[in-house]
Amino acid sequence: MARRLCSALDLVDDAALIAEYEARHAPGAVWPAVLAHLGAQGVEAMEIWRTGDRMVMIAEVADDYPRAVAAPAEIDQWETLMWRFQRALPHAAPGEKWVPMQRIFAFGETR
Repeated sequence: MARRLCSALDLVDDAALIAEYEARHAPGAVWPAVLAHLGAQGVEAMEIWRTGDRMVMIAEVADDYPRAVAAPAEIDQWETLMWRFQRALPHAAPGEKWVPMQRIFAFGETR
């Protein structure tokens, strides 16, 4: 059974950079090695949503996520490239990108 993880991250507040970031995440644009590595780690589905310069990532992951798998060299290259567009949240730990979010409400659990 999959579990859902949600994380947040900001983008540099620059319209051209945001447009380029979105283009790099368009269908078919994310490097195949990055997608393969996510799958190998146990990511079953992932979405990134944006409003302004704030992003939320929703990932459905396997129970054994994150699996210990070797990362190909492309992963470091991708992450370095992405830092050009991304800005850590003010409360993020040093070097932390996507900050895990805590679920505080679920509609189906209130009735």
